[in-house]
Amino acid sequence: MAAPALLLFFLSLFGSSFFVAAASSSSSSSSSSSSCASQTFSRNRAYALCNDLPTLGSSLHWSFDAAKSSLSVAFVAPPARPEGWVAWAVNPDGPGMVGSRSLIAFKKPDGSMTVKTFNVTGYGPISPSPIDYPVSGMEAEFGGGVITIFATLELPKGMTKINQVWQVGSAVDGGIPRKHDFAPGNLGSTGMLDLTKGQAIAGGTAAGSSKLRKKNIHGILNAVSWGILMPIGVIMARHLRTFKAADPAWFYLHVSCQFSGYVVGVAGWATGLKLGHESKGVQYSTHRNLGIALFCLATLQVFALLLRPKKDHKFRVYWNVYHHSVGYSVIVMSIINVFKGLSILQPGNKWKVAYIIVLIVLGAIAAVLEVVTWIVLLKRRKSDTTTKLQDGSNGANGA
Repeated sequence: MAAPALLLFFLSLFGSSFFVAAASSSSSSSSSSSSCASQTFSRNRAYALCNDLPTLGSSLHWSFDAAKSSLSVAFVAPPARPEGWVAWAVNPDGPGMVGSRSLIAFKKPDGSMTVKTFNVTGYGPISPSPIDYPVSGMEAEFGGGVITIFATLELPKGMTKINQVWQVGSAVDGGIPRKHDFAPGNLGSTGMLDLTKGQAIAGGTAAGSSKLRKKNIHGILNAVSWGILMPIGVIMARHLRTFKAADPAWFYLHVSCQFSGYVVGVAGWATGLKLGHESKGVQYSTHRNLGIALFCLATLQVFALLLRPKKDHKFRVYWNVYHHSVGYSVIVMSIINVFKGLSILQPGNKWKVAYIIVLIVLGAIAAVLEVVTWIVLLKRRKSDTTTKLQDGSNGANGA
């Protein structure tokens, strides 16, 4: 089989496997997730509406009595750890946690559940305190790995829309919840309730939706560029050059793939810088530092192409060592950083599974091509040896 045909066969296999994996993981993910409609509560408590909230595996059941201006809720979420806490809040000042009037539930030292009210005035330590809205029926339960907060809030007359905020944390110290994580799921846990229309609107503000969209764009650009195109370019350079029929096509394919990956990667890197500038106080140091290192090394590779010596130049061997070392380092760092990004963005387990399958397929392609490469090289070496022996014998006979 000719080299280009062999590559096309494996790439088509890779593409089909990727989409099958994404579809199957998506299917299994949706089938394993539970809807709020299937949740039931103690003492046969029931609510008019329920919404599966978009982050932190949480849901909200609620009923609004317009005549009394009262809102009854049951908020359900798994704490970050069994000894952690969950919170649901109303924020009359904006879509964030700061300024919210919060209900926070956690286990007491004796193992029983408690729920307390907090005015969250900043990112520093907080203490239990009364909130602006009278609260009744406040309880908390733990079961099946989730904490449920029950409460009824008396809202100001005429309030028809509220900013809701929810959150989960990993620990409680002396009855005070410790800081939560700053992963995208935690930062995106805001929304709005339209009490008269019975609607829950995710995101709360256009700014929140815009930032999430930028994060998704950043993740997609970097996963495709550094995490997929770059490894494919390396596979082309490593294996297609073995086939004489693929010379010099392999070189142009390699350069095209790597340069495309670099351009897309720079766009993703710039998006990341923009996100970092807009997210003061939130830092992912390892992910950021790997991204900067990748950009610098990849840029160095691009400029090094302009200084590439000819094949017979005495410095070509040193250039090859440098080029291969930096190239493989970029691939390893790229894959690590894609997984770092996935752990930060938390887009759903199906995308992580799909990317792992992509890597497995690319690894299988590389392994098969490696075997084919060695077979071709050994046959060629054997053929060259035979030819030399024959030439030597002919020379002797001719003498």
